[in-house]
Amino acid sequence: MKTWNWLIAIAAVVLILSACGAASYEPSPIDEAVDKCPICNMAVADDQFAVEIILKDKKALKFDDLGDLYVWKQRNGTANIGEQFVRDYQTKEWIKLSEATYVYDKSIRTPMAFNVISFKEKKDAEAFKAKEGKGEILSAEQLEQHKWEPNDEMMKGMMHEHEGEMNMDGMGAADSGKDGMSDSKSK
Repeated sequence: MKTWNWLIAIAAVVLILSACGAASYEPSPIDEAVDKCPICNMAVADDQFAVEIILKDKKALKFDDLGDLYVWKQRNGTANIGEQFVRDYQTKEWIKLSEATYVYDKSIRTPMAFNVISFKEKKDAEAFKAKEGKGEILSAEQLEQHKWEPNDEMMKGMMHEHEGEMNMDGMGAADSGKDGMSDSKSK
């Protein structure tokens, strides 16, 4: 009988320790001077479009657009992902990707033109859709089936805008000491 008591006590301790050892993942702050998206190699802005994957080894991968996160998952799988986080479009609050509600429309401008934004509350996503008069409400589960392709027309327009910010030698206005105004006659 004493052996059974010991086995039960050991089993209880193992269960308690395994419950205490459950991994928790938290998003890490964005450092705009350092953080680069592993897909597009663009700087990750500390804004409502920033998203993160925390790997099981606690390494944080930061993306500038939700679409880039999904491109990464398509290339690398999901086995090593501990948690995924998105930002609320209005408050920039971090929320778990699985708990957010999303709005998709080809006209929604996002950094890499994937056109999906996230909301903590479904009612906020619905209000955004009603105000804009367009958009499709998506759940996290529906994002898995979403066709993750950038809006090429929007991307070309954004690239053209960015080129307008660059001077002829490829240096940005901040790098060249110029005021950032482009002269459309010289182009």
